[in-house]
Amino acid sequence: MMNWDRSQTIALAKTTCAHCHGYGLRPGRYDREVPCNCVFRAIFRVCYLRFRDCTNRDRHLSRVRLEFCNGKDNRLTYGRKVEEYIADFCLVSRNALSPLEYDIFRFHYLLGADWKLCCWRLVVDRGTFFHIIYKIEQKLGRVFRELEPHSLFPLDEYFGGTMSNDRPSRTVAMVPKRAPARVLRPPVGLSAA
Repeated sequence: MMNWDRSQTIALAKTTCAHCHGYGLRPGRYDREVPCNCVFRAIFRVCYLRFRDCTNRDRHLSRVRLEFCNGKDNRLTYGRKVEEYIADFCLVSRNALSPLEYDIFRFHYLLGADWKLCCWRLVVDRGTFFHIIYKIEQKLGRVFRELEPHSLFPLDEYFGGTMSNDRPSRTVAMVPKRAPARVLRPPVGLSAA
């Protein structure tokens, strides 16, 4: 289980939250502080906005990136982070949600149906629909942050920012070696006769 502290949650907490009062942590069992549900919903919304940004990009704008692959040899691998994020977002959501929750997630978040169409299609009332929406956001926000070994949130770590304890012990030079530059010596002391 992940240890949460106030520095991780206070920026994501809703300032008008009745449970955490904007601090991001609330009392839990055994006198431990646990993250508030408003933090999990904020994490989901940030990840969902990045997902929508990734899906709205043109396919020809995607780049291949070289990245370190920690292991026995510390090799470089390549990947397409945008496509990997889209796939991870969808697969993690499918694995974490129940069938009814995933149907609502798929219709509302992936296909863009409004609440009226979702309620009609899935035969649920409005209150149940929004109750499940909040539950989906809380559940996926927690999963996106606590996913092991690499979480989807924070996004800067996923998309190639600094990784904690993932740097290789030796650096790899990516620039080819050049021959040393020759010194140019102009002729000195030539006089016109």
